[in-house]
Amino acid sequence: MQGTVASFDPSSRSGTLLLDDGTRLDFPPAAFDASGLRLLRLGQRVHVERTTDGQVSRVAIPTMQ
Repeated sequence: MQGTVASFDPSSRSGTLLLDDGTRLDFPPAAFDASGLRLLRLGQRVHVERTTDGQVSRVAIPTMQ
C-alpha cells in the first residue's frame, strides 16, 4: 500500500502517514530503520509494508520498475 508522510521526527525516527483512503497510520522507529533511508520529508509518497497484525514493518520510497 502507499501513503503520504504527514509527520516525521528525525530524532526519534518515527512519524505518521496518511494512507490513500485518509486513514492515519503511525510508524515506529524500527519501520523507518528497516527502509535504509536517512530522512523523510512531509508530503513525500512512500510504500508501506505491514505485518499480519497490522503493524507497520517498513516505510520505503516507491520505485519505478
